[in-house]
Amino acid sequence: MPIREIHKEVLNLILHSSRSSHPNEFAGILRAEEKRVTEVLVLPGTYSSDRSVLMRLDMLPISSRACGSVHSHTSTNIRPSRADLNFFNKLGEVHVIVTPPYDETSWKAYNSRGSEISLDVVESENRELVSRKFSEDFFGT
Repeated sequence: MPIREIHKEVLNLILHSSRSSHPNEFAGILRAEEKRVTEVLVLPGTYSSDRSVLMRLDMLPISSRACGSVHSHTSTNIRPSRADLNFFNKLGEVHVIVTPPYDETSWKAYNSRGSEISLDVVESENRELVSRKFSEDFFGT
């Protein structure tokens, strides 16, 4: 089932993390349930600079539910680079790029071929459930 939505909390996390990482780039793996992006997974060993990000895909959990990627550009150029397109083609169906000022208007989603797609931003149905699931996944509790 094609990914068509992203949780508002996930988008806010992406924007905040990108803003906090600036002037370096931020990157993560998007995880989905059904047609919705529900999580961002930051891989251990990720290297970030002001020009690129290198993610260690060997650190991706086997049962990751990965549906694509997210990364920031430190300039306002929101188009995928040639390196972005090569990566998009290798992992998942939806890829998000964010740029300064890292707000609700400075992001776009792309498919694995680099064509712009639309993702609807939706509220979580149950914030307590989302928080509990994060705790279980992250802390094993």
